[in-house]
Amino acid sequence: MRISILIGILAIGLGACNSKPNIKVDTLIANINIVDVVSGDIINNQNIGLRNDSIIFIMGNSDLFNVESTNIYDKRGKYAIPGLWDMHVHFRGGTSLIEENKNLLPLYTAFGISGVRDAGGDLTSSVLEWRKQIRSGEMIGPDIFTSGPKIDGPNGTWAGSIPVVTDADVMHALDTLEAIGSDYVKIYDSRISKEAYLKIIKEATKRGTTTSGHMPFTVMLQDAVESGIGSIEHLYYILKGCSSEEAAVTQAVIDGKMGFWSSFEKLMATYDEDVAKASIQRLKVNGTFVVPTLHIGSILTLMKEQSHDNDEMLNYVGDGIIKTYAGRVKGAMGASDATTDRNKRMRIMFRELVPKLVDAGVLLLAGSDGGASNSYVYPGISLHNELANMVETGLTPIEALRTATINGAKFMKTDHYTGSIAVGKKANLLILDVNPLSDIRNTKNINMMISNGKTHTEKDLSDLKESVRKSKN
Repeated sequence: MRISILIGILAIGLGACNSKPNIKVDTLIANINIVDVVSGDIINNQNIGLRNDSIIFIMGNSDLFNVESTNIYDKRGKYAIPGLWDMHVHFRGGTSLIEENKNLLPLYTAFGISGVRDAGGDLTSSVLEWRKQIRSGEMIGPDIFTSGPKIDGPNGTWAGSIPVVTDADVMHALDTLEAIGSDYVKIYDSRISKEAYLKIIKEATKRGTTTSGHMPFTVMLQDAVESGIGSIEHLYYILKGCSSEEAAVTQAVIDGKMGFWSSFEKLMATYDEDVAKASIQRLKVNGTFVVPTLHIGSILTLMKEQSHDNDEMLNYVGDGIIKTYAGRVKGAMGASDATTDRNKRMRIMFRELVPKLVDAGVLLLAGSDGGASNSYVYPGISLHNELANMVETGLTPIEALRTATINGAKFMKTDHYTGSIAVGKKANLLILDVNPLSDIRNTKNINMMISNGKTHTEKDLSDLKESVRKSKN
């Protein structure tokens, strides 16, 4: 039954003026405290009117007028933030894992994530179909932005990658990604040459296409940034650019005298604060985003010390995907003491870089790196763990929240309609029981999720998780 109500006479005490016209909305969220991720302020006791999939108005009680709404939720004492974004996930594993990947999609919604950036895999046709079904409302899951297949050199590490060697290969790869509707270009570094790597960035930029990727150690950070790379995934490459010996290490890699991992002792030993400041400033000036992926780094570095055998999330992930975890687990458990020690020291340096990047004005993106082959990095919950990791480095909760909301929208160039709570933007709202600015871990205390035109109550979200658990068994 439609509820037609004069908000001024509700128990929530809004004091409307009868001379003002009625306004019809589908949903009214009353008395909510809004976390403005742009300003960093909390705007108390606001009323948000939603129609279809859009925010129609945001008003305090003294300004509110007559509202006719199908659904009214009094959220006094609760906090609204934008739906979260996980800006680095993977849907992959071959045709045998298509259904297991698909079954996990509702977990993102259940954990308050309204959008994900698929950073390359071998299930592109399925991913594009899921995106279509989610946007049409046939499926529940996050809005998916995808790179499609990664671009790499010949015989690349990851299945489905497009191999490039020549300039013609680069053009063909970019044409292919445009044809399938990729949202951006993801470059991987396992086999690609310096020349092909930089050519991809420059040609994609000419086409108005955003690029993202790892960086081969045959390339200087400055060259990648000034060529126009949109985002750098992981902090290995930032650390390389903070070394006073970056040029010498780069040449040693070109000459075959050093490899990716063997270069890090040299890079860490030659970290230079002045060089770091210059490199970080270059990132800022060129508008290069950085995706730290701290959570997966902690998982892998500390695997010998922290067992995951009894993780609750293993009850949701399919057995086929769990089997893909074995490779990284074996590598971590079999690492020498020297390698483990190096990785721990590297982890500390990565964490020290994060606040320096933010203080300089570099925009960070929160990415979990969840997906098949990435051990114990689970859909949904891992994004919250990434935010907690960011705060542990010294970021404030609001700085961390921006990496998973407005910054993601800016990277995807959708910030005009999503990424923050404002009139005219999409109604992607995550309602929390407790203030996330007092403790970032409160992002896990979810009361309600509104995304893609659907309202999910706390029970609905619990049911979503249960449906995923049952889909495995």
